[in-house]
Amino acid sequence: MALNLRPLGDRVVIEAVEQEETFAGGQLVLPETAKEKPQQGKVLAAGPGRHDESGKRIQMDVKAGDRVLFAKYAGTEVKIDGKKLLIMKETDILGIVE
Repeated sequence: MALNLRPLGDRVVIEAVEQEETFAGGQLVLPETAKEKPQQGKVLAAGPGRHDESGKRIQMDVKAGDRVLFAKYAGTEVKIDGKKLLIMKETDILGIVE
């Protein structure tokens, strides 16, 4: 999917990945309201990075394609081409899953 959104500064666009929920002894489907918010996702796009006080660009630590963990209530949810995406600052990302 070609993303028609270019984040600015130190922002990233993330597609959240739902955690698989398995229950012993049978199939249980949880309603959407009972599910935990995803805290893992794939970076679809990353901005060029922010500027420091002297105007030098600080490179981003994440790049498109990285799988990341982020804070539970981080980011702003947007809908683009029918997909729910998150836009957040790089500082809301807790780590890169390797």
